[in-house]
Amino acid sequence: MIGVFDSGHGGLTVLRALVDAAPDRPFVYLGDHAAAPYGSRGEDDIYRLTIRGMEHLFAQGCGLVVIACNTAAAVALRRLQQTWLPGAYPGRNVLGVLVPMVEAITRVPWMIDTVPPDHLAEPRTVGVFATQATVNSGSFPREIGKRAPSVRVVQQACPDLVPLIERGAPDGDLAPVVAGYVAALLAQLNGQPLDAVVLGCTHYPLVARLFERALPPGVEVLCQPTLTARSLDQYLERHPEYRPAPGEGGVRFFTTGSAPLVSELAGRFFGHPTPFERLSP
Repeated sequence: MIGVFDSGHGGLTVLRALVDAAPDRPFVYLGDHAAAPYGSRGEDDIYRLTIRGMEHLFAQGCGLVVIACNTAAAVALRRLQQTWLPGAYPGRNVLGVLVPMVEAITRVPWMIDTVPPDHLAEPRTVGVFATQATVNSGSFPREIGKRAPSVRVVQQACPDLVPLIERGAPDGDLAPVVAGYVAALLAQLNGQPLDAVVLGCTHYPLVARLFERALPPGVEVLCQPTLTARSLDQYLERHPEYRPAPGEGGVRFFTTGSAPLVSELAGRFFGHPTPFERLSP
């Protein structure tokens, strides 16, 4: 089985893309709704919560987990891969949604930490909309800068978006908030052109249309679910030991919060009913 972890509902946008790409694969989703949101938490707290989520998913029989939470991936992924996973769970692995986005922007594989001498990335400016913790981590500018130094990265934290999206706020409430964050990012550019933006939170694809409406014409909007599904396929081709047996498709949904409440709200993110089961925190 393949696990998918998020602090709340947002990872369901990634899960939907994974299921659509390979409906015969079995998935287990865990939303840490009791501790959400992660974006305003400190790094050590995020790391601890992420480790706890991995332990729950490994206990469910997952050999591979995708961290479908940009905050957790940005803050905790490299640390847990290097210092926790090898000793605690050898033979299992954890991936994150930040990796496919960095690869798509730089066109350089994640495992290459420095730009190859013959790689000439096109100079351009990329904006990143993300949670405060993801912005504070510096993961996007750091990892993009290693692989494509000619790409300028400008970040904008969006602290109010996840709570609004989680509670199902209407477009009338969301649109001015999104427009305000877009205006703040553009103000950092001092009139310089913007080529593309990263929606660096898995909640944000649900309001991608509002970002597109607020951004200048011609700015490319990069969302993570499709890129993550493509990246997982490529990873499983390289690592068949993590590939589930065919014909075992299906999804189980777990939450550390209220299962009835989460089930009621989460279907909007996944596009189908999501019968969550309660997992003790």
